[in-house]
Amino acid sequence: MACSTSATWSMATLRSALPSAPSHRAFNQLPVSASCKNASKSRRLGLSLRSSKPLLPQYSGLSALCPVLSSFPTGLENGFDSLFRIIDNGGRVYAMRHGRRVPKLNRPPDQRRALLRGLTTQLLKHGRIKTTRARASAVRKYADKMITLAKEGSLHKRRQALGFIYEKQIVHALFAEVPDRYGERNGGYTRIIRTLPRRGDNAPMAYIELV
Repeated sequence: MACSTSATWSMATLRSALPSAPSHRAFNQLPVSASCKNASKSRRLGLSLRSSKPLLPQYSGLSALCPVLSSFPTGLENGFDSLFRIIDNGGRVYAMRHGRRVPKLNRPPDQRRALLRGLTTQLLKHGRIKTTRARASAVRKYADKMITLAKEGSLHKRRQALGFIYEKQIVHALFAEVPDRYGERNGGYTRIIRTLPRRGDNAPMAYIELV
């Protein structure tokens, strides 16, 4: 079979063969009532308004597709983004919690809370314990809080302390002794003293004691 090469083609001939797209001006000149009637008729017949050939060469907003939107004074040639304003009241949103570090102590939350409750109970019972520096720094806040609850001395504060400290006798002794011992001291009820590292894993150790 022989192929005929007499017909030559180019991109110009292909473009001329394609149907031309309607312009914005010709589309906007359509009456609104006629466009609405055509839309309602297509909905009754179950036809889709989408055509296989694009009506516009590129997207230029919703005003070119619907003549009703062209009456807005703001102009929707770039879409609806121009109708929204950015409200900025000076606040900032951060994805990372910088400066809000919680001492995890290599424990899940439930075990970490049980560890801190046990250390606080032992510190208030013996007055001085030896532990790692990280645990001593973490337990200091809870020991000071228990002493602050004991200084107020109300029934509600006593029940809060009973819900945190494991031994009931320590709570009653704490509420009886704290007002005389720390009555005039505003905070700083504990002291951390660094000591030699632990033998074996070389973990930094410290003593935490009541002042």
